[in-house]
Amino acid sequence: MENTRQIVSSGSPLEPQIGFSRAVRTGNHVAVAGTAPIADDGTAAAPGDVYAQTVRCLDIAERALREAGASLEDVVRTRIMLTDVTTWKESARAHGERFAAIRPVTTFVEVSRFIDPAWLVEVEIDAVVRAG
Repeated sequence: MENTRQIVSSGSPLEPQIGFSRAVRTGNHVAVAGTAPIADDGTAAAPGDVYAQTVRCLDIAERALREAGASLEDVVRTRIMLTDVTTWKESARAHGERFAAIRPVTTFVEVSRFIDPAWLVEVEIDAVVRAG
C-alpha cells in the first residue's frame, strides 16, 4: 500500500510565508496545524470572545479534516492553547459541543501570546481515519 502525502491549505496568507499547511494527511493519519480564529476577511474573529474564537478555530479545522478525508469522529487528540488559561471553561464549552460523544484526548495549555495579539486561542487536532 502506497503511503501518499496530501497537503490541505486553508488559504491563510501565513501558510506560504511560514511554509506550513493547514493539515497534512499521510496514510490514515491527519494532523491539523495550530488553527487560529481568523475571520474570512483575515482579521481576528470575535475579538475578546474565547468561546466564539474557539468555535471559529474548530470550524476551520473541521473543514481541513473533511478536505483530507477525515471527520470529527476520527479525531483522537486535540490541543487547546489559550493566552489566559482561566478562560478554559469558555473554550471547553465550544470543544464539548463538537466532541462530547467522540471524547478525544485533550490538553489545555496557556501560552504567552500568538502571532496576532487579538487571538485568544488556537486549536491543534490529530485524527486517524478509520478504514472503510
